[in-house]
Amino acid sequence: MKNKILGALYGMAIGDSMGMPPELWGRNRVKNVFGTITDFLDGPEENEVARNFKRGQYTDDTSQALLILDALIENDFVPDTQIIGRYLLEWADKLNAFDNNILGPSSKAALLAIKEGKDTTEFTSRAETNGAAMRIAPIGCLFTAKSRGQLPEYVFQISQVTHSTDVAVGGAAMIAAAVSSAMEDRSWDDIMQDAVDAYDVAKGLGAETYSASLSARLKLALTIAEKYENDEEPFLQNIYDVVGSGVMTSESVPAALAIAYYAKEPERCSLLCANLGGDTDTIGAMATAICGAKSGAEAINGDWKRLIDEANDVNLEHYADQIMAFRKK
Repeated sequence: MKNKILGALYGMAIGDSMGMPPELWGRNRVKNVFGTITDFLDGPEENEVARNFKRGQYTDDTSQALLILDALIENDFVPDTQIIGRYLLEWADKLNAFDNNILGPSSKAALLAIKEGKDTTEFTSRAETNGAAMRIAPIGCLFTAKSRGQLPEYVFQISQVTHSTDVAVGGAAMIAAAVSSAMEDRSWDDIMQDAVDAYDVAKGLGAETYSASLSARLKLALTIAEKYENDEEPFLQNIYDVVGSGVMTSESVPAALAIAYYAKEPERCSLLCANLGGDTDTIGAMATAICGAKSGAEAINGDWKRLIDEANDVNLEHYADQIMAFRKK
């Protein structure tokens, strides 16, 4: 099981760092600048979001995911919004994230409110972007098949620090549930259904929005995956054109789930996400975490894992051990 947990953690970091250089660029620009991305790259100077990152470095998606794990470890894995908020705010201040275009719009607004001692509800109850989903994959590792019914409420307790809408919490629950299900070696169809089941519960916990149904959009995305089963280029183009690959949860979460379903394994998944265009680092982090949880870390290229360790000065084994200890309780 530790192999599966490390697979999810490395998958998240790999998908994030592979998708970093073209982050938030349109699909045509990605093609014009990079051709086809086949390996980790430095963030290009002309990409104001990625320019400060080097080859193999992950972005705020993985950084926040690990910070949330740190906050949970401090409190014996009981979600506490004040502790989570403190960790996120200290990290943001350390990186000057408010001025350096590192934070997403919803997280930025909520964390600024926390910093100023204001009520965050005005911002969290309208947050439809993917900040909750982008950092939630490791939470799926905490839940077994028997405990998965508790996952939606747990995801809500974590996410509400910055995101408390039906779509944001529902999308985050889909990613976490897919990771949990993938760790149990469920079939890919069952993994997608488990994600939908979690969404159906989690969306009722958040503030109502008029966002599109994530389950309906996932169903559409999966038909695209099946139609272009053996043809990657039209698959990606149709995901980009029809489902969308922007920062809204209603686009990026169905896109990530469908790409994971299509790719099946983490290396292919990370490259597909990087070449998609749009919110490539976030979609890559979510999708590749699912594939990594399914395949396990031992199936991931050793050079890629070493690059993640060295470029980010991170010890993912530490987090895997903490998650394993929680699962044994």
